[in-house]
Amino acid sequence: MPPTHVEVLEQFRNQVESEGILHDGDTIGTDDETLLRFLRARKFDLKQSKKMLSDAQQWRKSVRLDELYQETDPFDYPEREAVFNCWPLYFHKLDKKGRPVNIHHLGTVDFPKLYKTCTPERHFESLLVNAECLPREVLPACTRVAGRPVSTVLVIIDLTGFSLSKFWQMKNLARTSFQISQDYFPETMGQLAIVNAPASFAFIWSMIKPWLSKETQAKVDIFGNDYQKHLLQLVDADALPAVLGGECRCEVGCHQSSVGPWLDGRVGWGPKSKGGETAAPTEFPAGEAAQVEPVPSAAPPTPPTQAVEDATASAMTTEPSEPSAVPAATLNGDTIAEHPEHQETVSTTPPKSEDVSSAGPPNDSPAAPVVAQA
Repeated sequence: MPPTHVEVLEQFRNQVESEGILHDGDTIGTDDETLLRFLRARKFDLKQSKKMLSDAQQWRKSVRLDELYQETDPFDYPEREAVFNCWPLYFHKLDKKGRPVNIHHLGTVDFPKLYKTCTPERHFESLLVNAECLPREVLPACTRVAGRPVSTVLVIIDLTGFSLSKFWQMKNLARTSFQISQDYFPETMGQLAIVNAPASFAFIWSMIKPWLSKETQAKVDIFGNDYQKHLLQLVDADALPAVLGGECRCEVGCHQSSVGPWLDGRVGWGPKSKGGETAAPTEFPAGEAAQVEPVPSAAPPTPPTQAVEDATASAMTTEPSEPSAVPAATLNGDTIAEHPEHQETVSTTPPKSEDVSSAGPPNDSPAAPVVAQA
C-alpha cells in the first residue's frame, strides 16, 4: 500500500472514531481491511468515504442486521434447504487465488414456489444474513487459510434456463441487489463471470449496465456456453460444481453444501428438512427449478416499510417483449447491447407480504434484493 494511502487510512480511522461513526466492536468491521474497502470505493476521498461508512451503519440499523444475524445462522436455518432450491445462491469452496466462490443459478429461480415456502420478509432476511456472512465469516476464514488478507469474492452467475421473461420477473430484485452490494458491502467483488448467457442477454445487459459503477463493470466477464475453459483458469476442477463443468459433486448437492473453510468448527451442521433432520442427498438440476415442499415459516419479522410493498407483485409478473433496436457494443468478445444510462431510486428495506396471485404488471417500484456481493 502506498505511503499516502497509509496516511489516509490513519486519518480515516481517527475521524470515524472521533465522530462516532465507528466504535470498538462494531460488527461492520473495525479492522484496516474493512476501512480500506470503503476508502477504495470512494477513491480515498475522506469526506465521501466517511459518508459511505456512516450510511452503511445507518442502513444496518434500519434492517436490524445485527439482530437478524443472531437469530438466523446463514448456513443452518429451517427454511434454508427450500430457499436454496428455489433461489440457488451459495458459497462453494475457493478459487485459485484463495477467494471464496459465490454461485448463482438465476435460470432456476422459482418465485411461486419460493413464496409458498416462506414469506417475502423471511426471504429478505435470509438474503441479508447471506450477504453479511461474507465479511463476517467467509472472508475471515479464507484469510486464516491463506495466511494473508483475502478481501474479495469470485462471483459466478449461471444463466442456464434464463430468459427475458424471467429477467422482467426479477428486474427490481437484481437492481436493488446491486445497490445494496455497492453501497453497503463495497469492494468485496473481485471478479464476476456470467456464463451460459442466452441471445437475449444483449438486451438484458443494456438494462443492467447502468446499475453498475464503472469499476464494477470492469470486473465483469460474459460468456455463452463456451465458458468452461475460462472458469477452470479461475477455479480448480475439484472445487467447481459439475453443473458448471467441474468435478465436484457434493453429497447433498453443491447448492446446499456451502462447503468451505467457513464451516470449520461448526458442530452438527447440515441442510435441514422441515422436520429438522438432515436432508437426503439431492442433485441440483441444471436449467430447471428444483421441486421442494413448503416448510413452516419462522416467526414474523419486524413489519417492513410501505416503500417496498410491490416487491412480490413485480417478482411474479412478466413483460413479454423488448425494444426492437438496441445499439451494440462488445465485452470480452461477446456482443452486448448499450442502453442510455438512467438513475432510479431503489429501496433497500424489507418487502411487504401480499397475495402473490394478484400480481400486476412489472414496474419500477422498489423491491427486495437478491443480495449478491458486488
